[in-house]
Amino acid sequence: MTKDHGPSVKDDETYEALREDGASKQKAARIANAQASDSQSPSKSGGRAPPYEEWTKDELYARARELDVDGRSDMDKDALIKALRNT
Repeated sequence: MTKDHGPSVKDDETYEALREDGASKQKAARIANAQASDSQSPSKSGGRAPPYEEWTKDELYARARELDVDGRSDMDKDALIKALRNT
């Protein structure tokens, strides 16, 4: 049986599955809540931004700075991509 994570998480089963897969609490809650909403479709193709692999290192660094990724100044392009995807 899934645990009740309170009113801030709308889909407890999805939240738990994402946490078990290693997603952060915040990321799991965002995805679980989006899937529970009829007005959002998180499984559909995303926005118009190109994949991170097509971004320059400077663009990735700027995005990491916006999201306050720790250790970003020491990361290469691949590490920045991985950190951004796990944020």
